[in-house]
Formats: sequence, structure tokens, C-alpha cells
Amino acid sequence: MSTVQESIEVEVPLHTAYNQWTLFEEFPRFMEGVEEVTQIDARHNHWRTKVGGATREFDTEIVDQLPDERIAWRTIGGEVQQHGVVTFQRLDQTRTAVRMALAFEPEGVAEKAADVLGMVDRRVKGDLKRFKQYVEDRGFEEGGWRGRITPS
Repeated sequence: MSTVQESIEVEVPLHTAYNQWTLFEEFPRFMEGVEEVTQIDARHNHWRTKVGGATREFDTEIVDQLPDERIAWRTIGGEVQQHGVVTFQRLDQTRTAVRMALAFEPEGVAEKAADVLGMVDRRVKGDLKRFKQYVEDRGFEEGGWRGRITPS
């Protein structure tokens, strides 16, 4: 299993960064290769991605979610195997650190080569930069979900 860890500072308050991140259906606006995310319920999302010309669909389950602190997930079923966590840390009244850790199992020769070449790391870093621009350009969240999900 391969891992990626990236972080970025965003110039918005903690609650703004966290709330915006909880709007999973907005991910295609800043995540490269994500075509659609459909929120099924508070715990489950269905994803459609297109990377390197290959379309994949898979489901994720939120396994731990604590408002203004973290969201952890894992894939369930299907061929895509990954789990991760995004954390949020208040730096001051107007700045937040967003950190993502992702573990995944590359499938096939192309994905394994992309992993070795650091393409996944660059993609995650780019996604965080686009999130930063997305949330800072607005200056406020478009909504959010503040419920608590505990590990089962």
C-alpha cells in the first residue's frame, strides 16, 4: 500500500474550511479527475473518477468525523482500495491548516508507474491548492454538515 501526506494553510477560519470540505458533492470543482460525488447518506458517498482515460466508480464510507477536527474514510467494495483522513487545525482567527493523509493500493501497471513517479503526491497537493483557492475566493462556506460519526 502506498501513502501520501500533504498539507496547506488556507486563509479562512477553521469552521469555514471544515464546513466547505463536508460538501462532498462540490469536490469536482477542485479535485482533479473527480467527475462526480453523490452523497448517499451521512456516512456513504458514491464517486465517479476519470484518471488517465480510465473511468472508475466506487463507494466510500466515513468512518470517523469530528466537526472542526477530522474526517476519515475508506472505500468499501469494488476495485479501488484506499483509506485516509483529512484534519483541520486552527492557526488563528483567520487561518487554518488542512492536512490530508491517504493510503491506497495502485492497480495495474499504469497506476503503479504513476505512484513511483510521484504523480499521486502531486495530484493531492494540487487538489489542496485548488481547495485553498476555492474556499478563499468565496471567503465563506456554502453550507456544511456538523454531525458526529464515530468509528464502529
